[in-house]
Amino acid sequence: MTEQPILVYDGDCGFCTSCVRFAERRIGLRARAVPLQTADLAALGATRERAEHEVLWAEDGRLYGGAQAVARLLICAGPPWSVAGSLMRLPLLRRAAGWGYRLVSANRGRLPGGTPACSVPEARR
Repeated sequence: MTEQPILVYDGDCGFCTSCVRFAERRIGLRARAVPLQTADLAALGATRERAEHEVLWAEDGRLYGGAQAVARLLICAGPPWSVAGSLMRLPLLRRAAGWGYRLVSANRGRLPGGTPACSVPEARR
């Protein structure tokens, strides 16, 4: 890894912000967390639409989104978290993780810490 990874999240969303703070405190986030509202998305190879739809993980010129961004976060955190992140990359579990991520993302405004600002716009779901 040549540069510190970057985690892009929705800084207007209370649920997303709470998840990032949890990762910083409990998991040991080994990335620079940047709200999408202040991130240089073009430099990361991302669009605002994508960043509004899913969390992003930028590392070594690669961009991961959604469940695979979470998997990269866990892998980079080291043991024991890296085991869960590695499992999330296996074909069958990758699919299940993607489904679970989309379910949480679509309902993040209803989850603890969520506010109306957390809702993903209908056209982008």
